[in-house]
Amino acid sequence: RMAVAPPSYCFVAFPPCSKDGLVVFGKNSARPRDEVQEVVYFAAAEHEPGSKVECTYIEIEQVPKTHAVVLSRPSWLWGAEMGANEHGVCVANEAVVTREPASESEALLGMDLVRLGLERGATAKEALDVIVALLEEHGQGGNYYEDGSSCHTFQSAFLIVDRNEAWILETSGKYWAAEKITEGVKCICNQLSLTTKIDAEHPELRNYVKSQGWWNGDSDFNFSEVFSLADDHLACCSGRESLEKQGGDVSAQAMIDVLRDKDSGVCVDSESFLTTASIVSVLPQDPSFPCIHYFTGTPDPSRSIFKPFIFVDDVKLVPKVQSPSFGNDDPAKKIPRFQEKPDRRHELYKAHEWARSLLENDQDKGQKLMRIMLDLEKQGLEAMEDILSRTEILDPAEVVDLFYDCVDTELKFFK
Repeated sequence: RMAVAPPSYCFVAFPPCSKDGLVVFGKNSARPRDEVQEVVYFAAAEHEPGSKVECTYIEIEQVPKTHAVVLSRPSWLWGAEMGANEHGVCVANEAVVTREPASESEALLGMDLVRLGLERGATAKEALDVIVALLEEHGQGGNYYEDGSSCHTFQSAFLIVDRNEAWILETSGKYWAAEKITEGVKCICNQLSLTTKIDAEHPELRNYVKSQGWWNGDSDFNFSEVFSLADDHLACCSGRESLEKQGGDVSAQAMIDVLRDKDSGVCVDSESFLTTASIVSVLPQDPSFPCIHYFTGTPDPSRSIFKPFIFVDDVKLVPKVQSPSFGNDDPAKKIPRFQEKPDRRHELYKAHEWARSLLENDQDKGQKLMRIMLDLEKQGLEAMEDILSRTEILDPAEVVDLFYDCVDTELKFFK
């Protein structure tokens, strides 16, 4: 039986579909139900020549300088499901299944490539170049889940966005194709979506598929048709219609509403999978305004609060959304891997579990709590709108503990 790729959804909306000259990005990360995601920040850093970086499964060469990044990631691995860097680049990945079986040998995970692209790319195109160069050099492979009993492997697709453009990058092994987007609304999910509009590709891509007998070289080259299993490559995105219906008004709030929608299937809550974390980013096309990144840090966006983060120097760290660290004793780092599962819940996750059980078991109290939570979120969204409508430059001191304070306030409500 083929593994079913977790049904995550990623979106981007460009002006004129989005409001006020903003590029709006969002992702729901669908993962195994009990997996914990943490939100972590790593400052920009310089590295000694010859130094290495240890990714989830393999070690690779480090670069001289890495950018500051904020990531939402399954707390057992090195990479990320989604995140942003200090230059306004956002990257999200999707696990996809192609006609080529994904490798079980440990290499880079799609999630490692998200983080590597953000740490090394100052634009969307640079991040794409970083990801495909690393794919060529190290390949992709290894277990996508913290599961000692079976190896779940996938190929990767990415949505890579900056203030000016986005790239959809789809891969199978080391082969890839990409499409550049500068307008409209785009959605990617857990199946291939690129067809005949390809703006960049692996130099050997067409020769390779011809040699496999998957394409005769005469018909138009359609990436999804060539690489998908049977009829997998159908238009997958129900959320896109909701965003297109907004006319020219896609805002952070509109993106949040789409990510919360269970009826459309964008907000996943099934027997095997749950939306374990979500992100929405607002990237003003005018570089004098800051980019704003909203993270939940908790499962099920319909019962979570999106909290804003802005990159500034000395941004205050938020240990309450970071999972405990087990160092070299972590079962994810020992071979054979995943022989046991430690408790990876962070403080916000634990408090949120209590809130979720209240929402499920006590309607009156639950609804009251939800109203308070949404009101808190609304205050954050309004404060950020205010920052984006000002004429004067933002004072970093004003937002250095923004995300910290939002998490803190949320915890106080749960207590």
